[in-house]
Amino acid sequence: MIKKILDGKTCAECRLCCIFDRYDVWETPVFDESTKKKLESIRNAEFIKKDGGYIFKVKSFDENGLFTCPALDSKIGCILKDEKPFDCRIWPYRIMKVGNNRAITIANICDAMYNKPLSELVDFLKSGLASDIFKYADVHPEIVKPYDNSYPILLIEE
Repeated sequence: MIKKILDGKTCAECRLCCIFDRYDVWETPVFDESTKKKLESIRNAEFIKKDGGYIFKVKSFDENGLFTCPALDSKIGCILKDEKPFDCRIWPYRIMKVGNNRAITIANICDAMYNKPLSELVDFLKSGLASDIFKYADVHPEIVKPYDNSYPILLIEE
């Protein structure tokens, strides 16, 4: 969804969004039933039901204190390809609950996006992505994360 603003090669080389530590494990994506079943059968992944979707059951962290998404393959990247969860398709944008409103924010750990001019990030949202995000969240409210003040707010729902 964001390939028009973020080069796929940059993402493939980084993969930071697929690795979580204890403090950002809340950021794991929300999966639908079919994608959950696919990962359970291919990778033995385990899930916890969250509202209308599923999140990973994080049983343990590696020796560096990290949890790697079971869909990440060290050679090919995400094995889900075009079936990635919505959270992953819009990364590093995030939809969060700010007071009584929903807002689109940006994760500061994605250097490629975070270092772009603010106007470029907002303009890209306004070109249609924001509408898609809010519409998806209307149907799938489980993707709306609680606000974390380390995520700059780019756009608040009107």
